[in-house]
Amino acid sequence: MPATDLPLLIEAARAAAETATRHIGAPLDVREKPGGQGPVTSADLAVNDTLAEVLLSARPAYGWLSEESGHDPTRMLAPSTFIVDPIDGTRSFIDGADIWAHSLAVCDGGQVTAAVVYLPLVDKLYTASLGHGAYLNGTPIAPSGRTELNGARVLATSPNMAPKFWPNGVPNVKRSHRPSLAYRLCLVAEGRFDAMFTFRETWEWDIAAGTLVVSEAGAPVTDGKGGALRFNTEGGTVDGVWAGVSGATCRIFPSTD
Repeated sequence: MPATDLPLLIEAARAAAETATRHIGAPLDVREKPGGQGPVTSADLAVNDTLAEVLLSARPAYGWLSEESGHDPTRMLAPSTFIVDPIDGTRSFIDGADIWAHSLAVCDGGQVTAAVVYLPLVDKLYTASLGHGAYLNGTPIAPSGRTELNGARVLATSPNMAPKFWPNGVPNVKRSHRPSLAYRLCLVAEGRFDAMFTFRETWEWDIAAGTLVVSEAGAPVTDGKGGALRFNTEGGTVDGVWAGVSGATCRIFPSTD
């Protein structure tokens, strides 16, 4: 990873914010994606164009994996790949709320090496680079360090609390929700929540940046079954995600003994 990858991601995130905020209050041309993948707006597409222009003009050899771009069959052969979600929390953006994020990551050999999650309307810039810690607006962050799930503050949707996911019993937690997966990961990284999880198949662009912020802050992060995460895969998805209080430690996942 070039030493300038993280500053480049920050530059791109700020450019994305300028593009996104210009669309606030304007017609958004909201459309539903096929296959129940959710809405897309003119703002999502414009931000995607901005990110591609800033990032790929600086790193033309890198691959490209974005929620709002077509499949790039060459990205897995590239030396590194950008994994981006132009607007993570599009429904929130449509509703005029302020909790939505630009999620940007660089992946090398299946591992995220640089990451930015930027929430411009609440002035939160999360950054991380491999081996160099995680930061919020330039200040180091750390997770809560909690080791017990019962009583923990967690970020999860209600379907993830279904008994089928909890072979050792549904835990007693204080559950909350935020519309952006990337932001949920960052909230665990800064210790405002003890854990976040989703057990459904998850797009890489939703979590790639956030998982590096979490791990560099010092919290464990796995897929939804407790396995290692790997990015820039052919399908562009992972088997859910778990961050914070260790699911394995709390005996959430079925024993493999």
